[in-house]
Amino acid sequence: MQNILNLSKKGLEGWLLQKGLKKFALTQILQWLYQKRVASFEEMTNISKEARELLTQNFIIHHLEVDARHHSALDGSTKYLFRLADGRAVESVLMPIKNRMTLCLSSQVGCAMGCHFCRTAEMKLLRNLTQGEILGQILGVQSELPPGERLTNVVFMGMGEPFHNYDNVISALELMIDDHAFNLSRRKITVSTVGLAPEIEKFAKDAKVKLALSLNATTEEGRLDLMPITRKYPLEKVIQACQKYARESKNKVTFEYVMLAHVNDTLEDAKRIAKIGAKVPCKINLIPYNPYPGSPYQRPSEEKIQSFFKFLADRNFQVNIRYSKGLDVLAACGQLATPAAEEGQRY
Repeated sequence: MQNILNLSKKGLEGWLLQKGLKKFALTQILQWLYQKRVASFEEMTNISKEARELLTQNFIIHHLEVDARHHSALDGSTKYLFRLADGRAVESVLMPIKNRMTLCLSSQVGCAMGCHFCRTAEMKLLRNLTQGEILGQILGVQSELPPGERLTNVVFMGMGEPFHNYDNVISALELMIDDHAFNLSRRKITVSTVGLAPEIEKFAKDAKVKLALSLNATTEEGRLDLMPITRKYPLEKVIQACQKYARESKNKVTFEYVMLAHVNDTLEDAKRIAKIGAKVPCKINLIPYNPYPGSPYQRPSEEKIQSFFKFLADRNFQVNIRYSKGLDVLAACGQLATPAAEEGQRY
């Protein structure tokens, strides 16, 4: 039986109309599913008994199981391992930051992009997450927050390439910003991509949330060494797609730049970022590399990081150094992986 959390808003509305139910039932059901987080249709007390019976006959409500939690002693972030119905697993990271409660979401089990500095890439791609599994991460984490607290920000920067699972991500985003579902602000949702140019162009029309590009190198050759996707979508083509996104969405693009010692941390790299940044309305996040066991790269010295930052800041770019959360529990940027997921093992 189908998990109702996998139905898009449009799909659910169409099913309700087909069954002859009132249109306002859509609003009520969305509130029960995503705001009150009910576990059964019988709990939906303000819709008719007939409607509840129809829902019970056709759907289930399946929530993700939190299989493990790893709390960072360094910064208070928490890495969640969610067990999926087929035994595989994904990880999400909750990051309390000042007045924000940010959740880093996964969109796939593993990843097919093969970025050389990312631990998730070592898993390869096992499968896409469904809409319900994407939203289930939000529901699962929200249910563990103290009463009165709620998630304020969502970033698609966990396991997987969101634009490689485009349709499920877009339908999940629609429910995230719906007033009757998660009611999150468009301005507080960011989707990160390694640079799938056609999807970047579509994204400006399909979802008015923020876009982040994993840039990570400033030349074609340098990007190809780090990110195999560059063979299909050269840097120039990706930058053109970002220009189109910025123009149509009226949003800046965030350039995510993972700094790797002796690879992309020179003054010449900073100069080339400035040239790229002059072409695209942007802000720049410098991310000192987060090593993991077996990693071939190292983090630059703090002096290198600060010099790189100063060069860009002196040229009036909106630039931040983003020190990742959860380093002590392998929850930082590029560190997520579930080695036991393929066989459905628990760990």
